[in-house]
Amino acid sequence: MKTTSSQKIKIGLFVAAGLAAVFLGIFLIGSQKSLFNSTFGVYGVFKNVNGLMVGNNVRFAGINVGVVEGINIISDTTVKVDLTLNDNVKKFIKKDSKVSIGSDGLMGDKLVVISPGGTTSNQIVENGDKLTAVNPLDVDKIINKLTKVADNAEMLTSNLGEIVRDINQGKGSIGKLLRNDQIARDLATTVSSAKTTIHNANKTTVTLNEDLKAAQHNFLLRGFFKNKEKEKQRKIDSARKAQEKQTKEQEKARKKAEKEQREQQEKASKEAQQ
Repeated sequence: MKTTSSQKIKIGLFVAAGLAAVFLGIFLIGSQKSLFNSTFGVYGVFKNVNGLMVGNNVRFAGINVGVVEGINIISDTTVKVDLTLNDNVKKFIKKDSKVSIGSDGLMGDKLVVISPGGTTSNQIVENGDKLTAVNPLDVDKIINKLTKVADNAEMLTSNLGEIVRDINQGKGSIGKLLRNDQIARDLATTVSSAKTTIHNANKTTVTLNEDLKAAQHNFLLRGFFKNKEKEKQRKIDSARKAQEKQTKEQEKARKKAEKEQREQQEKASKEAQQ
């Protein structure tokens, strides 16, 4: 079967379109990866690259200015990240600039971000210079701490739920007070009786005060009451001194207990952070 001229033309157009697509793809990828631009290299040393990969973008002021050229492990605690940057941004990057690892959006690919340095240096970065690296947060440690907090909160919620359930079922002292009507009635009766007793005692006290005032004006008993007043004042002074002493001892014991409690809390906090 002979190939017609129209078929040859179609084949030629198809091949030309394919080659054009290939060259266009190479041009676009090369432009993105700075294959056709003048470049220079810098590097940073991190403790953890946090998922960064070779070929990821490098950004400066929110603009892609280069790519990650290489990632090499130097030791068990350091990783060297080599960056290839476009030569046209060299004049904007100073020797005291910092490099950090970020994300392209909330869940995007990792990238390297170059931040301008302070005012300590105005020297432009040179090819092969080392930039100060800002290590990323250790997400795994943060997640582990949050998990511990969530577990403690779950345990506390469970315990509170059990306490509330026991109270609702009338278990324990609080549950009985809240759920038992007979106890409530007994408490009301006790309070009423106490009020009546106090009222009667107040009446008796008023009568006794009147009698004592009348007796104090009697010259035969005046010396007796004076001695009683002195004895009463002496007892009051003694009781006040004892009360002051007890108050000081209680304050001392309270401060000691607070100190011990604070030390226990600090110890527990340190153990939780570890």
